[in-house]
Amino acid sequence: MTDAPDPRKGMPSPQIDEAEFRKRFLSQFVDPAFEPLRAELDRVAGVAWDGYSHHRKAPRTHKAGPEFADPNYDLADDWRAAQEAIKQAQAEYEDPAQPPCILIVNGSSRSEHTCPGEMSKSWRLLEIAREICGVEGTLVRVLDLSRLASEYGRKIHPCKACFSTAAALCHWPCSCYPNYSLGQTQDWMNEIYPLWVRAHGIMLINPVNWYSPTSPMKLMMDRLVCADGGNPDPTTTHGKDAKKAKELELADWPYPRHLEGRVFSVIVHGDVEGAENVRRSLADWLRFMKLKPAGPSAELDRYIGYWKPYATSHQELDADHDIQEEVRNAARTLLRAVQEQRAGKLIDAGEGLEEVRQK
Repeated sequence: MTDAPDPRKGMPSPQIDEAEFRKRFLSQFVDPAFEPLRAELDRVAGVAWDGYSHHRKAPRTHKAGPEFADPNYDLADDWRAAQEAIKQAQAEYEDPAQPPCILIVNGSSRSEHTCPGEMSKSWRLLEIAREICGVEGTLVRVLDLSRLASEYGRKIHPCKACFSTAAALCHWPCSCYPNYSLGQTQDWMNEIYPLWVRAHGIMLINPVNWYSPTSPMKLMMDRLVCADGGNPDPTTTHGKDAKKAKELELADWPYPRHLEGRVFSVIVHGDVEGAENVRRSLADWLRFMKLKPAGPSAELDRYIGYWKPYATSHQELDADHDIQEEVRNAARTLLRAVQEQRAGKLIDAGEGLEEVRQK
């Protein structure tokens, strides 16, 4: 086996001193209502500084236990809870007694509940698709990424690109967050991973933002890297030991595909340019992770109110019956693909066709 190279070092340190830390920490309490609590906040800032300066990323841990490669490793409680949620979702995904599940993702950050003051067209397309998918015993779940911009405590922190150091360093689910020492908390992804795992079919609905997917969609995409080749056992790398991870990868890493086999649909809408490129980008990403396209009619790139004023874009969607029907057809195609795939798995498991139809 080739010897694993040492991790490259040399970037400047991001460490800040206590004065700057306190300034940044207390900046979240600028409301004058906090003034009577200034002494208490100073004490809290002191505790936070101690956690930061001593790098207490995961202060609550328990021994990993016999199901892990290193039973004595101190495994973060947050990560273990996230793993258990994924296991439960995978069990439901595989259980023929559970209803088939379709996850529809709204990738737009726009809503009437924050600065734009108006719902997004993506949300309206989602509602059209949800009506079609939510039939015949199908469980439909909605992931509304606009809540990153409108709901308190909703965050998706950026991917730290552990995978590019070595595949085994990227844990499934992600172990980079929460990082309490850096204040990187309230990360949404531990709730999002089980939604993807439970789903038999996934539909992404996304507007074009500067020739690209939206920032909420891209944040989620990047953090789903651990679902494709990610390491389900952090004890094998003793957390984030880059050297150990390189050794594992060079020892013939198996590259587990944690979302393989689910079917997908992608709907992208724009107003000027870029819809085709964004649709292809999203579909190519899903194909690379070994998800299966539901069919050509389930992948759309369309324009609503092409070169028309933004102020009347919802009226343009009202009048565009073609795109509304195409979204319905995309949803029908996805639903049919889910049903057919599920029926095939049940038959492979030994059930008769009539039993499958009755389910």
